[in-house]
Amino acid sequence: AVQVVESGGGLVQPGGSLNVSCVVSGDTIRGYWMSWVRQAPGTNLELVSRSPSNTGAAPNSNSGTGRFPMSRDNSKNTVYLHMNGLKPEDTAVYYCVASRLPLSATDVVRRNGSWGQGTQVIVSS
Repeated sequence: AVQVVESGGGLVQPGGSLNVSCVVSGDTIRGYWMSWVRQAPGTNLELVSRSPSNTGAAPNSNSGTGRFPMSRDNSKNTVYLHMNGLKPEDTAVYYCVASRLPLSATDVVRRNGSWGQGTQVIVSS
């Protein structure tokens, strides 16, 4: 299994922006679906965005499907989640997940794939 490490979380004011990133080691991410999942306090895990494997998308272009744009740089084995217009309800721990197949809702519940330790995002004034 690959190793996944997220970073970039922190405190941001409502309406602000924050980019979180995820570095993968142990294999190239080109062959992996990369997803971002979050868990707000007292709630279930929620799929935020996912980016298909083998995408030749240029770095920093949006290759994800979800509310927040997501980009991947295969040359750096790194994926990014670009969060804009943040709201207090976006407060959560954000996890990056590497999987061979598209991450499904069941996969999220079962934590299938390779998960990082998460990075905390707090949206508050």
